[in-house]
Amino acid sequence: MDQFPPPPRTFTAASSTEKASQLLLREYPHRAIAIATSTHALIFRYTASTSEAIADGSLTPVASAARLRAGSDGPAPKCMVEFSPVSKELLRGFRPLTPRPIYGTLGLISINRDVFLCVITQASRVATLRPGETVERIGGVDFFCLSSAEYDYAISLNAYDSDPSDSTSAAYGPGLGRREGEIEYPYQELQKLLSNGSFYYSTDFDLTNRLQDRPIDSDTFDIDNFDDAFLWNFFMISPLVQFRSRLLGHERETLDASRILTSAIRGFCSTMTIPQTSAPLRDAHSGLPSYLTVISRLSCRRAGTRFNSRGIDDDGHVANFVETETIYWSPSGILFSYAQVRGSVPVFWEQTPGLIPGQQKIAITRSADGTQPAFDKHFEDLEQSYGAVHVVNLLSATKPGEAELTTLFHYGLQHCSLSRVGEKQSSDHALLRGSDYDFHAETKTAGYEAARGIRRYIGHSAEGFAYYLAELTDDMVEANEPNSHQRMVVVLQQEGVFRTNCLDCLDRTNLIQTLISQMAVEAFLSHRDEYAASDFWSRHSTLWADNGDALSRIYAGTGALKSSFTRHGKMSLAGAFADARKSATRLYINNFTDKARQNTIDMLLGRLVGQAPVHLFDPISDYISGELSKRSSEYSSMENIIMWVGTFNLNGRTDGIGDDLSPWLFPPELGSVQPEIMAVGFQEIVELSAQQIMNSDPTRKQQWERAIKKTLNDRAKQLGGEKYVLLRSGQLVGAALCIFVRASVLPKIKNVEGSVKKTGMSGIAGNKGAVAIRMDYANTQLCFVTAHLAAGFANYDERNKDYATIHHGLRFQRNRGIDDHDTVVWLGDFNYRIGLSRERVMDLIQKQDLDKLYENDQLNLQMVAGLSFPYYSEAQITFMPTYKFDIGTDQYDTSEKARIPAWTDRILRKGTNIKQLSYNRAPLRFSDHRPVFATFQCAVNIVDEALRERISRELYERRKAEVGHTAAGLASDDSEDDEDLIGYDPIEPGLPPASSDRQRWWLDNGKMATSTIGPPKLANGNRDNSTMILNPSRLSNPFIPTEESDWVAIPRSNSRLSSFSSISTSPYEHINHSTLLSTSAASNSSFRKLPPPYDPTTLPAKVGQISLLDDQAVAPSYKNEVPPPPPPRRQTTTSLSQYSQPPTSVGAQSATRPLKPTVPQQQQPPAASSASSSEAANKPKAPPPVAKKPAHLISTSPTSSPSPLDTQDFSLPLDRQIPKPPIPRKPATNISNLTSKLEASRSGASRGGAMFQTHSAAPRANGNALRDFSKGESGSPTRTPPAKVGPPGLGMTERKPTLPARPPAPAHQFAQSLKLAKSTSAVDLLGDDGGSEMHGWETLRPS
Repeated sequence: MDQFPPPPRTFTAASSTEKASQLLLREYPHRAIAIATSTHALIFRYTASTSEAIADGSLTPVASAARLRAGSDGPAPKCMVEFSPVSKELLRGFRPLTPRPIYGTLGLISINRDVFLCVITQASRVATLRPGETVERIGGVDFFCLSSAEYDYAISLNAYDSDPSDSTSAAYGPGLGRREGEIEYPYQELQKLLSNGSFYYSTDFDLTNRLQDRPIDSDTFDIDNFDDAFLWNFFMISPLVQFRSRLLGHERETLDASRILTSAIRGFCSTMTIPQTSAPLRDAHSGLPSYLTVISRLSCRRAGTRFNSRGIDDDGHVANFVETETIYWSPSGILFSYAQVRGSVPVFWEQTPGLIPGQQKIAITRSADGTQPAFDKHFEDLEQSYGAVHVVNLLSATKPGEAELTTLFHYGLQHCSLSRVGEKQSSDHALLRGSDYDFHAETKTAGYEAARGIRRYIGHSAEGFAYYLAELTDDMVEANEPNSHQRMVVVLQQEGVFRTNCLDCLDRTNLIQTLISQMAVEAFLSHRDEYAASDFWSRHSTLWADNGDALSRIYAGTGALKSSFTRHGKMSLAGAFADARKSATRLYINNFTDKARQNTIDMLLGRLVGQAPVHLFDPISDYISGELSKRSSEYSSMENIIMWVGTFNLNGRTDGIGDDLSPWLFPPELGSVQPEIMAVGFQEIVELSAQQIMNSDPTRKQQWERAIKKTLNDRAKQLGGEKYVLLRSGQLVGAALCIFVRASVLPKIKNVEGSVKKTGMSGIAGNKGAVAIRMDYANTQLCFVTAHLAAGFANYDERNKDYATIHHGLRFQRNRGIDDHDTVVWLGDFNYRIGLSRERVMDLIQKQDLDKLYENDQLNLQMVAGLSFPYYSEAQITFMPTYKFDIGTDQYDTSEKARIPAWTDRILRKGTNIKQLSYNRAPLRFSDHRPVFATFQCAVNIVDEALRERISRELYERRKAEVGHTAAGLASDDSEDDEDLIGYDPIEPGLPPASSDRQRWWLDNGKMATSTIGPPKLANGNRDNSTMILNPSRLSNPFIPTEESDWVAIPRSNSRLSSFSSISTSPYEHINHSTLLSTSAASNSSFRKLPPPYDPTTLPAKVGQISLLDDQAVAPSYKNEVPPPPPPRRQTTTSLSQYSQPPTSVGAQSATRPLKPTVPQQQQPPAASSASSSEAANKPKAPPPVAKKPAHLISTSPTSSPSPLDTQDFSLPLDRQIPKPPIPRKPATNISNLTSKLEASRSGASRGGAMFQTHSAAPRANGNALRDFSKGESGSPTRTPPAKVGPPGLGMTERKPTLPARPPAPAHQFAQSLKLAKSTSAVDLLGDDGGSEMHGWETLRPS
């Protein structure tokens, strides 16, 4: 790629050191990069998202998360960011990453899953628009990786890095580079592109907007106003801009003042210094030179290289669209600006590159009708941004391809709504016009000098478009005021634009645009009776030639053709040879290198498939913003202010300037009140002659401003009140708007902006139109619009159209419209008439029948019909018509025209916070109109910034104490802890984000989450008496694909106990088990048969007893009686007093038989059935038989293990231990205690989620043994220590050896087994109750 040679320039100083920053790096405990100024630091830290970590198989901490390579599609990369005041604690552990200062960042970009920070390492000053507004050209950038140290020592590829003092050898010693060998870095091409000299930025003003579209105050710098169409690093800087928008007000201002965030345009920018001897406007007092500047802004909306980017897209954006602005500043206080645009032919077409000149075929890719919507959108956008558009088409009429494009261009212009005019109107009323100028045919014989003939095609439009002009004025300075009150005032605004195109929009276009710029400067000077010397025009031509070369180099790869003529005004032989060389070079570049250049441009603009912007988040700032919005009532309040609004059509007269204006400005309705805001609108402030229509004379407006200010302050002096100051004024030929405010409210007002919109002659000239001024009063947005609409009795449709044009077309900064305000007030001469004859109107006026007159008022009728001013309100009219009077009298028009009296002068309002107090006319008689005024009470939102700041500081300190510095990660040396701040994204929709040691998604302010999931309903209506349970065959990991369903239907058996067993395994069914089982016992009196004798060989392993901590439960005490056999009973119909001792371990009852869900066995006739029945008849209580486990419970999956329903407290003396009454199921609330219990249980071993102990098995117990065991050897109550169960994954696995089969032990041999039973961990949760009443299960609780 061609490097851009530095153009000739006057300003070569390096970027100002006070705007430089330092780049710092810290590698431990987390990798972080900081951009530090003398006062603040912006710190970044990369974080791997949960999805990314899962994708590469590791849910590791942020600092060590592996990165995905090869650019696979995935979630947006995430970075933590923090903007904080510099402190030792904040920057501890940081070291310089580069020895040189940096000049801001262009933003962040993700390449191959690595996140890079792009910073400007070299820049030089190339332009000074006026003192205090400078432009820097980017000479070099560098990329630093946030996610890896792999690229920290990359070799600099900066072409401008030729200074030995700045080379790598200076930092690493003679002959030592940072890394040997050629390594291809992922950002290499991007670095070349950004360092090639075609990118510019400014730290003083908004470089993306022309002078007319930004505040006249040179010290205003607001990144929110930047025009995205010309902001080439928008994709990279937008995450930082969004982060900035979430900061508090003072933090935003500090970040802006640091100039860390840089906004770059692409194109051309250069200034020529004009010495006083050559300057057309001289200032004898200052002796300073003048500045002539040309700025070209290349659009990034359809950016690309010559043959890869042609024509238009469906959004109305065209290739090679450039806005070029000529700016002239004189030390006498004059600021001139003129803008024009160029762009590809706005139809769908392509052109293939070829090695033979002139053989690149043009292909039309869409029909004319299919092109029209995009064509219309393109010109509608232009009209909204610039006003009326005049197209200058330079294509050849003889070349077939260019002629075909011209035909399609003409078709689009003819069918575009902007080019249509009314039946009685001339083409001058069209907002879109076109002129064909076959450049090659016109200059074929007489040479390029003949191109000056373009003037006759565009001269009329050039006069109508005018230009932007601002002047330094002291018009408000009074004798006793200091001269420091001088200010810049906008005198004139440009209201149209020339759009020039050829095929490439390079060579021919640049030459014609040079001539149009010269025409505008000449018009500006001629209006001031000045002229420019040849030396001035020579500098002007040189700037435009450099501009053409720069734009051509960006689009086609070489400098512009015909630049020799542009520079010198004639074509030389050397220029012809240079053009031939450039043409050959273009062929090579367009055929062989443009494709790679196009890919790099697309990467910079974020247009590659799968490319996502980096996501920045600051947990502290985001938290504070959310909390502040919740507490807004603490620091905000409502305050009522008074606004006076007046409108006056002056009829071009000045003889009333010296009259007393107080009847209008201070009517009796106001009394002694001094309104906070005085909005004064004028129409026909100058006579609307043909010459005045094309120009604005600010002298009249300034005279009226003085008169109004004098009246206001004289009145303030009488009342002993405050003085008024002029906040802002604006003018559009005859319409003017001046806003005065009380001096004390100035601190509450900010973001004052003005705008104008022409409607007269359909936008080309300004005999009709509107002037608007908007402001933020505290936190309420106000907008005032004064308008002068189309005249004529029957032209109400034109007036409606004028309103629509102003309403939709008038735009402030940030594309803010009139409706984007809390309160809007329209005032002016709307020219709506009364639809009756003069005789009838005069008769009603004599009768003072205002109601009848208002019924026929055109504005009233149009508003009722919704055709004009929708949603606006007007107070009741209680005064006579204000138009038209004989001058100096109260007599309505007696001239030959005999105008019908009408309420032409009106004031309308819109907003929920505004209330009208008065509406009347004033008796000033020096015009043919009467002035009208209205007073309003407006409720504005006042924010106590000091209190808001204090609350935010408190929130900040509290949050920082909780989480520490987020991006710097200084609060903890443990990298694991920092996961809590990352904000992991859920891996599946509907799931919570991943948890960490300090943040758990299931905890909500210390409360446990409750499940709302229930089993699905059966499809068959439960006709087969089935129940839905969790599928035990479902894999434990829910995210592994499986064909198993989540729920299965299990038919219930005839036994109620079996039905209960089935249900109890589902943690989602909450059933009163004791009630169910008591009913079961009452309704089923037959005893269940015992299963076959216990055979341990059929049990492959042993399952432990669940041991989960739960809260203590209080229950009534029991009498001392023989304990019931386990599983322990729950009280239902039997009195609690019948029990005296707590139930023992089920493991004791079952003689520590190892129990684990096994494969279903064939049921055999129980051999011990009769013996057990006999025993039950002779003993008070008998050992329960073992029930057969239902088939759906037989699984080795830990998910199928029955959950404990209750716990038994064994920490009490046994004479006080009682079975707990049934309690609702709930998870444990004390996580830390549970964790400590689980740690203590690690002496056992785990399998499938259950902890095992390694005690030996004991023979099966009988009834006597149980009874004796309940008292122990000394007769005192004893218990069996329960085993413990841990959550999955804790502890070690130990397999229990298989026990040999043995016959049932006699009762007299059972005493020895009691000792072994004390330490058993086996639990038979399904033991038979021996035919006794079964009340429920008990889960044993550990000590």
